[in-house]
Amino acid sequence: MAQASQEFGEWPLKRLMTEIVGSGPKSADDMTRDQAREAFQRILAGEPDETTLGAFWLANRWKRNTPEELAGYTDVMREESVVTAAPDADPVDCGANYDGKHSSALLGVGAGLVAAAAGTPIVVHSGDRVPTQKATAYKHVLDDLGVRTELEPAESADMVDETGFGFYYQPAFNPGIQDLYERRDQMGVRTFVNTIETVANPAEADVHLGSFYHLAFAKKMTDLIHESDELDYSRAIFFQGMEGYDDIRPGYTKVAEWNDGEDLEDYEIETADYGMEMENEDLEVDDVTADSATITEAVLAGERDDHFADAIALNAAFRMHARQDVDDLEDGLEQARDAIADGSAEAVLEALRDF
Repeated sequence: MAQASQEFGEWPLKRLMTEIVGSGPKSADDMTRDQAREAFQRILAGEPDETTLGAFWLANRWKRNTPEELAGYTDVMREESVVTAAPDADPVDCGANYDGKHSSALLGVGAGLVAAAAGTPIVVHSGDRVPTQKATAYKHVLDDLGVRTELEPAESADMVDETGFGFYYQPAFNPGIQDLYERRDQMGVRTFVNTIETVANPAEADVHLGSFYHLAFAKKMTDLIHESDELDYSRAIFFQGMEGYDDIRPGYTKVAEWNDGEDLEDYEIETADYGMEMENEDLEVDDVTADSATITEAVLAGERDDHFADAIALNAAFRMHARQDVDDLEDGLEQARDAIADGSAEAVLEALRDF
């Protein structure tokens, strides 16, 4: 991680505020890539005072960051904070919004385990009650399932290779971002850190699966990936997931798919096309952490045949599609249901518990 005594350029955050980004959402200018890089180097080094840092984050939120700025932030994060550990497997990197879900079941653990059982290795990563929502993320469901989550990156890579599914813990693989926790918590609103942490890619995966609230954001994220010098994704899929998480929503879901060297393609998924008649309310739960774990365990054991089982199977199929391991979602659904029926998915969960 950067040190506060290091030398910087000519752009302290206060100057960036007064001359570039701080004049309001309509009149603010965008930073150059170098200015964005220097800003985040200073932030990781702990150089700005608390007031200036908060003002800078808020100004970025008002004016909205460009892909070039986000790429600069991301590259500094990867260079100065992220500790990578690549498994031998070539997993799908699932980097959902770290601040989690608060009303609907988190399906990505079950979907990832089913996909892994069907032959698509999966990596998920999260922090622990990340601001602003501080809601349920991957770590919390895995904890409730009895899976060890507070792993060093090399252990996470071994987990992927041994079980087909791996969890990377943000405080261990991205300590510079973890050090910003208290400041982020005091902000009360999301900052650009919430955006870039999702593409930290600690497993050096080739394929990224993420989520968005609006299609324009997916375009910004794929442009970020294209602009970045540190990210080597050759393929990325973003979709309008439930609560901004990487769970396909009942009914209509907008999807944006990008391959390196190609234009962004967008299309829709309708759950009814796969025989799944459900609404968002059908996937809501009272206790997101505990109920998501209980549902995941029951689905993997073949003890549920309901909307949750359908949703986990469809999300597993989509992860297989992301890695291009299936011909289409129907093929993926068949493989997902087979992995549940023959006990393979439940066996992956047991292997994780034993890891």
